[in-house]
Amino acid sequence: MTTALISAERRGAVHILTLNRPERLNALPDLEDGDAFAAVCEAINADLSVRCVVITGAGRAFSAGGDLKAMKERRDLFEGSGAEIRERYRRVVHRIVRSLYALEVPLIAAVNGPAMGLGCDIAGLADIRIASDRASFGVPFLKLGIIPGDGGSWLLPRNVGYARAAEMLFTARSIDAETAERWGLVNRVVARDELMDEAMATAEQVAAHAPQALRMGKTLLRQGRDMNFDQMLEMSAAMQALAHLTDDHLEGVSAVLDKRPADFTGR
Repeated sequence: MTTALISAERRGAVHILTLNRPERLNALPDLEDGDAFAAVCEAINADLSVRCVVITGAGRAFSAGGDLKAMKERRDLFEGSGAEIRERYRRVVHRIVRSLYALEVPLIAAVNGPAMGLGCDIAGLADIRIASDRASFGVPFLKLGIIPGDGGSWLLPRNVGYARAAEMLFTARSIDAETAERWGLVNRVVARDELMDEAMATAEQVAAHAPQALRMGKTLLRQGRDMNFDQMLEMSAAMQALAHLTDDHLEGVSAVLDKRPADFTGR
């Protein structure tokens, strides 16, 4: 599914989403963007043949975040009373981040350039983040006299730790790709012209695994952020019982014993 914002491409079991607003540095969000993300992510979740998603940006930026001209003119997302703006954040911005967070398959961010504000937090929602050597990351909300309205104050400390999240937020300074790697915000940094090859190689490694187990594994990692150990053990036992009953489990065991690649079918 392709929208005015999101260009979608399928390569085998991997779905590539490209933020396709390069003339505005992939600024987000326009009022229709919440619906666009929701539609694309819901379609991916419903398609059990999709095993991994890669998200990147067209042009020289991943996403520059909010539209400053719209903010200054108090139009679109930023128009009207406080109650109206709050409701648009819930229906547009929150729908974007909720949709990406709810993806059932692993999400890889291929961060090709600057990822600022909402753009930084969208990259931070990915399970694996690979950055171009030209990427940069920042959360300059306080510099604009606002706060992270997209849930970034929950997400960023989980990605880089409280102290580093506080430094990024309170100073409004951006960090380069090498610092982002050192802080744990990205898994690795590669040359810009190698970025998509590296992201796709990683995605194909992910997509080679049993699709049901892959989705359950992601659920366990995400739920583990907020569960205690006993709750995680109970959820793990329930999901493991389901996994043991799949044909893919028997195929995986047989493939290892036979010393051959597995042919997983999703059953």
